[in-house]
Amino acid sequence: MNPTQRLHALGQSLWLDNISRRILDDGTLDRYIDECSVTGLTSNPTIFDEAIGAGDTYDASIRDKAIAGQSGEALFVELALEDLRRAADIFKPIFVATGRVDGWVSMELSPLLAGDTAGSIDSAAQIYRQAGRENLFVKIPGTPAGIPAIEESIFAGVPVNVTLLFSREQYLAAAEAYLRGIERRLAAGLDARVGSVASVFVSRWDRAVGDKVPAHLQNKLGIAIAGRTYRAYRELLASPRWRRLAAAGAQPQRLLWGSTGTKDPALSPTLYVEALAAPDTINTMPEKTLRAFAERGQAPIVLADDGGDAESLLQQFAQARVDVDQLAVQLQDEGARVFVKSWTSLMQRIADKSEMLADSAAGSR
Repeated sequence: MNPTQRLHALGQSLWLDNISRRILDDGTLDRYIDECSVTGLTSNPTIFDEAIGAGDTYDASIRDKAIAGQSGEALFVELALEDLRRAADIFKPIFVATGRVDGWVSMELSPLLAGDTAGSIDSAAQIYRQAGRENLFVKIPGTPAGIPAIEESIFAGVPVNVTLLFSREQYLAAAEAYLRGIERRLAAGLDARVGSVASVFVSRWDRAVGDKVPAHLQNKLGIAIAGRTYRAYRELLASPRWRRLAAAGAQPQRLLWGSTGTKDPALSPTLYVEALAAPDTINTMPEKTLRAFAERGQAPIVLADDGGDAESLLQQFAQARVDVDQLAVQLQDEGARVFVKSWTSLMQRIADKSEMLADSAAGSR
């Protein structure tokens, strides 16, 4: 049994944190499914900006849409959904075989809506309808404006990947929104099964504190925050409130570890994967991290239900003057700004390519 199969066997799903037309066309995604136990994938504006900018793979689709009068966000959404529909169809057998637990793909809302509750609700519903695939999550950030949008979207039957979560408290706010949405559906006589995951970002914690903490604490904050959050997740799943919903047919909003690649070449590329092996969770990995773990990953130690030594580590960070509550808000705000920057770059890339390709097509006639 290889390292990725061992993770899968202990109850953790492995999703790919990437999509491109290349990995769909050349069979790479199929190989990851067959050889690395990959059972889903996620995307974001940065991923699509890099994919569209890497060569001419998307040029024909962009040209055709530009000539047909599409532009900007509308052109991008349909371009992205062309890839995501293909991926969703590839994962559909897994979706069915696992009873809708696995086999999901994710499409992000425009980051410009991070502070717009009503706009997020409308856009999430539109993207889900337009996708036409039941195993597609719409990614809504767990920002203060995003939390009510998550509840309303779940109530409306739109599957949600809650993104940009950094702390236990932010996770619990997202979980509460999911629970309220399901409870409202049951009260209205609707099906309790609406898929959702809650994505907690890990490595950005360690990049934020860097060498501002003692050497023995470096590269341990993200794992400690994840351990604290995992304990809250296990406690929620054991609660009478959740058991009532589960008895009515609801499925858990699974905890997802995001941002699990390491940037520092001095660190093991599999650091966060090995530290966060936990049943009933998902780890979404960049291709580089997935390949590294598949090739040389160590047998993981399963994360304890109580988060292991997370609280004792966090006490040490507090003594080192790290205010994790304040830093969680800062990281969420920074994450939202990074996605806006990527979105702006993506829209400019789409506009430039649309103009160039449409002009080229017109000149060749």
